[in-house]
Amino acid sequence: MARSLDEDPLTLAIAPPPDETYEQRQIREAAEAEAKRISDEIDEQIRKEREAERRKKKPVKLLLLGQSESGKTATLKNFQLTYARREWTEERAAWRAVIFLNLVRNVNEILAHLNSEMSDLPWNPDDSQEDLLAPRPPRALPRLKFTDKHKTLKTRLAPLAHVQHALEAKLGTASLEPHSTSVNTAAPFEHPATPNRRALQEFSINSSNGWKSALDRFRTLRNAPVATAVARQQQENVIAGIGNLNGSTNGMNGVNGNGTALTPVRKARDTEEDIVEVIASCRQDIKALWEDDIVGEMLNRRKIRLEDAPGFFINDTERLATRDYQPTDDDVIRARLRTLGVQEYRFIFDHGRTMGQEWRLYDVGGTRSSRGAWYPYFDDVDAIIFLAPISPFDEKLAEDRRVNRLEDSYLLWRSVCSCKLLARTQIILFLNKCDLLQAKLQRGVRIRDSVPSFGDRKNDLPTATRYFQQHFKEISRSSSPITRPFYVHLTSVIDTRSTAVTLGAVEESILREHLRRADLM
Repeated sequence: MARSLDEDPLTLAIAPPPDETYEQRQIREAAEAEAKRISDEIDEQIRKEREAERRKKKPVKLLLLGQSESGKTATLKNFQLTYARREWTEERAAWRAVIFLNLVRNVNEILAHLNSEMSDLPWNPDDSQEDLLAPRPPRALPRLKFTDKHKTLKTRLAPLAHVQHALEAKLGTASLEPHSTSVNTAAPFEHPATPNRRALQEFSINSSNGWKSALDRFRTLRNAPVATAVARQQQENVIAGIGNLNGSTNGMNGVNGNGTALTPVRKARDTEEDIVEVIASCRQDIKALWEDDIVGEMLNRRKIRLEDAPGFFINDTERLATRDYQPTDDDVIRARLRTLGVQEYRFIFDHGRTMGQEWRLYDVGGTRSSRGAWYPYFDDVDAIIFLAPISPFDEKLAEDRRVNRLEDSYLLWRSVCSCKLLARTQIILFLNKCDLLQAKLQRGVRIRDSVPSFGDRKNDLPTATRYFQQHFKEISRSSSPITRPFYVHLTSVIDTRSTAVTLGAVEESILREHLRRADLM
């Protein structure tokens, strides 16, 4: 018989069979009841999850801005040290490789200057590619009297060059410092090509290239097999170089002393042990180099102040260059590893006024070529901490030797304050590196020689900080789209105790603004 056009196909599909028995009907109805129970449970779970998400505290979002080497990552590490001790403790040991790299770089920089001076090559700290062929002025001071001791130190410390390359290979791109840029503006984010965050992430923001990922990369090399052919080759190259430094030829072929092939994990661990062994064996020579009067005079003539730069550890050689060295909290805060792109860090504060509250901190690359990636993070951030180092008033950007670092901070601060997207965002200014500023002024360096507008003011720390503070305040007042409060702190973020006090005040201020924005106050 033909089917009626009024019959619903779904009704027909779920209708019981016309010849269904009583027992079959009971089984079918029981199965339908069970299916309905499971469906209802799923619906209830979804409802509860949606309700929990609605009631969940919105995370506090904090963006750290400033030029390269301004102290952004050190500030982030202070937040972690102060408010998220568990995560801090888990990561601390992984910083040993970074600290070794910083120490070795300190030594290799001195050796590069020593080699240049002993070869009677002129030195100009502001060299650019265009200046390389320019005629050099005659030597103004007599040559330093180097001895066989200096030649011996150069020879004995030569293995540290390969140690540096090995550590850089382990830590990846974040371990390399830029020395040039094609960007000639302080704020390339002022006119972004597109406001789309997803599109920018694809080519500008790569969260796998920052210092956090560098530590993960190092831990992976220690604890897991090498996953790709490229990574395997890098590991074998490192093994070969370090093995040769210790007089081993087997490292070239990835075999141990018994001729047995080494696994990638074993290779990585052996390489780490070899690196530590080389550094420890150079301990006394490193100290002799740093304490040598002739070397000290050479650095003074060349105006090299390694102790003012991030990642300075030569003064700690006796403690660091040992086989059982483990980093302290202060070591980790002082360690230097460059941030690339934008790095997100999620912390649940384990104490303080916001205990249990999730904070999301965004650490950014500060070189001029990295700043274009900042803009997508301006739209939903609760507050910004802007770090402006005031000690390098007489220094140039590492990536562009034509640009004064203080002037670059002024320009960058003006652009951030004038950004309409940030018109109602709380911006907190950290005038950082006050400890280095004080040391520099005590050495007799005059601010007015580099900052003519400083004039005849007293060349001391209180006067200088008032001057810089007023200048930044005036820029904020004249550039902001609407009137905004001016929050400023004088900081030395490698001083963990004083920074913890500052962060306590900042935490309360940011939380108050966060609650206001969430309409809870």
